Amino acid sequence: MENFSSKDMAMKAQKKILSHMASKSMVQMFIDDTSSEILDELYRVSKEHTGNRSKAQKVVKDLIKIAVKIGVLFRHNQFSAEEMGLAQHFKKKLHMGAMTAISFHEVEFSFDKAVMSNILTEARDMLLKLVEKHLTPKSHGRIQNVFNHYADQDLLEHLYNPEGSLWPNLTKICAGLNKLVEDGKL
Repeated sequence: MENFSSKDMAMKAQKKILSHMASKSMVQMFIDDTSSEILDELYRVSKEHTGNRSKAQKVVKDLIKIAVKIGVLFRHNQFSAEEMGLAQHFKKKLHMGAMTAISFHEVEFSFDKAVMSNILTEARDMLLKLVEKHLTPKSHGRIQNVFNHYADQDLLEHLYNPEGSLWPNLTKICAGLNKLVEDGKL
């Protein structure tokens, strides 16, 4: 028996096409203004921290590709009931991470790089488990690239240094996160 499904084929094509369209102009079609502003700041943080424009672009492009592909999977109801439970747990972890990031920014001397790094590492592992059966090893590598990059304790220390060059970027990121939380999007 042949296992051909036009629905599966269409979804694969959509994921493939969208992953190639992760340019800034295309992102604005799929991602709201606040999220786009956060992505721009994450790019600036990565570029400043690494001193490498192409590495910073790759990390943000990987983040966008993953978000779009997961969005396609959700829209096509590809997740099982168990996976939907994991997705809800992942969403709660992201919410907790956002609240922690904001709190560390607002409350002087509260930043703990190990706590923030651990939240991001746990979120990475949850996301990898969620998409294990749905995305390719290349996409799994993108997830690891993004989360490992932003969970790097040196980057986090640089970002959360009130006297450092990245503090204004962190302020904008936290303002955006606050808006997403208030709007119920995170």
